[in-house]
Amino acid sequence: MTITHAANITEMKAEIYAQLGSDPNNPPVSVDDKQAAEVLDLKPTTLAVWRSTGRYNLPYLKVGRLVKYRVNDLAEFLVRRTVTHTGEVGA
Repeated sequence: MTITHAANITEMKAEIYAQLGSDPNNPPVSVDDKQAAEVLDLKPTTLAVWRSTGRYNLPYLKVGRLVKYRVNDLAEFLVRRTVTHTGEVGA
């Protein structure tokens, strides 16, 4: 991971925490599927489809019926999908 890439992830995490209204002194490590969907501007059912089909490489944690997403994974996913023009292909 390059320094720029790491900086972009750190920046994205700060944006996610702000969007969720998290305490910057005690930010969460992970969020539930509803919060993750809010961050990605999707419906929770879309994330459920992605999980079941493996459509995107977005890691998640599952314990029983509980689904969680690490904020770091969400930030990395968003950084990977950030493009500067329409000729670029996202990961």
